[in-house]
Amino acid sequence: MGTAERGRVVIGMDPHKRSATIEMMAAEETVVGGGRFATDREGYAEMRRYAAQWPERMSAIEGCAGIGKHIAVLLIADGGQVVNVPPKLSARARVFTPGRAARPTPPTPTRSRSSAPACPGPRPVVTDEQLEVLRLLVDRRRSLGEEHTRKVSQLHQLLLELIPGGAKRDLSAAQARALLAKVRRMT
Repeated sequence: MGTAERGRVVIGMDPHKRSATIEMMAAEETVVGGGRFATDREGYAEMRRYAAQWPERMSAIEGCAGIGKHIAVLLIADGGQVVNVPPKLSARARVFTPGRAARPTPPTPTRSRSSAPACPGPRPVVTDEQLEVLRLLVDRRRSLGEEHTRKVSQLHQLLLELIPGGAKRDLSAAQARALLAKVRRMT
């Protein structure tokens, strides 16, 4: 079958630390290709060359927020269409297909990922630099809040040891300083 005769395929991808197993599935759920590729630069380039046989393709990757994120980001940067397949949906797709009765587990884990886009649930993966920056800022803010809470707890513990009855819960820095100034030094 020539490249021009090939229709749209879904590339089911099972990413691992050092490799990714892929399987190409046509619309009629027939497997038309597949393989295992390294996740380094050369392996990714080899996978892209292999997938180029199918000009109309979409990648269905499990774990786009985790172990599959780097491959998903590379595919999107190269203009690819990627959907994230939640692990639950991937497991469900192994057993059920919409409109069909139960079927046996497919021979490879990628089969469930390549058939998953037909099921409700997978979300398109997008990379948005502003979203990444906001995510970093939110994480930093949360970290600062946790650190503040830890320091306030330490201060209250110290004041409890130094002042009979401790200090009130809503204590400002100025109030804490004033309380500490009243504590007599033991010499």
